[in-house]
Amino acid sequence: MYTIAHIENDYTEKFGVPRQSGLVSEVTSRIVFEPEFRNPEALRGLEGFTHIWLIWEFSEAKRRGTEDSERVGVGAADSESGEAGAKSGAAGSESMAAKCDWRPTVRPPRLGGNTRMGVFATRSPFRPNPIGLSCVELAGVDYDASDGPVILVRGADLMNGTPILDIKPYIPYADCRPDAKGGFTDENEFAKVKVVIPDEIEAKMTPEEAVKLQAVLAQDPRPAYQRAQERAYTFRFGEYDVSFEAHDGVLTVTGVRLVK
Repeated sequence: MYTIAHIENDYTEKFGVPRQSGLVSEVTSRIVFEPEFRNPEALRGLEGFTHIWLIWEFSEAKRRGTEDSERVGVGAADSESGEAGAKSGAAGSESMAAKCDWRPTVRPPRLGGNTRMGVFATRSPFRPNPIGLSCVELAGVDYDASDGPVILVRGADLMNGTPILDIKPYIPYADCRPDAKGGFTDENEFAKVKVVIPDEIEAKMTPEEAVKLQAVLAQDPRPAYQRAQERAYTFRFGEYDVSFEAHDGVLTVTGVRLVK
């Protein structure tokens, strides 16, 4: 498996990254290829598509330590098959589950972080193989960039620097299923929240940066279990440290500081 590229954008930390692709089209990302893959011929025909699939690595998903007592095969409370799985095979051998350090259930943020669902029924980063899949809008290809060719995309849900393993075109007749059901996600749609950026704070940013920040905050980056709380938050977005407060479901930006 090779890393063919990495992504560059304003999501410099995990807090604030959209929970799914396509939610924040205001943010444009650059897909920069590793030197050995910077061949324009590899992109021939790509610009005829409007969207592409990114296959990438959850590089910042921290794996649990080997002494974690809740691992599958070491007294996992979530799975009746955990202990049996660990004991299967040759005596004294380590199970595949233990080798890849996975759990059969996870706590999806959109369910408040307290309800467990099967890992294969979610898009959790904590998987047997830390692989992500995102559909993004193709905004163009910059063949003249010094590190080009560079693919420009909108609507990515990848943190800055994320390794990309492959790129494939989105094909509407094969990839679109209008009658598809979204399981538990259909019952827990996220509504956008109201965002207030006072004029004196907005003046510290360019109009484009203010639009992007507004769009990111409208997705409500707070953990679901904190949405009933009134508290202050600070996170890094692009070149700024951004502070905001949550009151009665409204997010108000209280400060932006340019990070040098």
